[in-house]
Amino acid sequence: MKSQRGAIGEDMTTIGYADDLNDVQLVAMLRDGDELAFIELVGRHHAAMIRLARSYVPSQAIAEDVVQETWLAALRALPGFEGRSSVKTWLYRILVNRARSLGEREQKHLPISNPERVVDPNRFNSNGTWSSPPVPWVDEVEDRVRAERLAKSVRNAIDDLPAGQRDVLTLRDVQGMTAAEACRILDLCDSHQRVLLHRARSRLRNALEAEFSESET
Repeated sequence: MKSQRGAIGEDMTTIGYADDLNDVQLVAMLRDGDELAFIELVGRHHAAMIRLARSYVPSQAIAEDVVQETWLAALRALPGFEGRSSVKTWLYRILVNRARSLGEREQKHLPISNPERVVDPNRFNSNGTWSSPPVPWVDEVEDRVRAERLAKSVRNAIDDLPAGQRDVLTLRDVQGMTAAEACRILDLCDSHQRVLLHRARSRLRNALEAEFSESET
């Protein structure tokens, strides 16, 4: 394949000639040396990969470096891609491994046996229903300024999650991936993935509820 000028992703957009082709077909074309197939793949996935990398590293510039390294690693690993997962899942797994290897954030998964209480049990009645229900903070966001403030709070709350919970929540709720895809990317069993996602969502809800309640007082 011909060399690319500049950083991968720079001034690259989908070119339209392969809109009717899926990612697996593009990978096959890339194996045959089709440079345009590579440009098409970059156009389809680069922006989302930047967003995912940004959840691991402290700056946009580092996220861009991680994604560029991911594309280079993917090209080197191309002969070994067997299509057992989607191209997107394959790329994301490479990206997560590259981001972790930088050591920007320590990755520690909480064991399933950890008896962490994500919601204060005093907030439930004896029959298991809410005695003190969550504040409906989402319904109260009515203007752009407050919405932007909420978006920043969500980002900060996600960043403050334990690494394993942050990984799962980012893939499932930010990137919109399925449980199976998240498990493959993060090397998790389904039960562990579900526990981490539940804890992450509960922590996030509690943090935002507390912040919103304080802002209203």
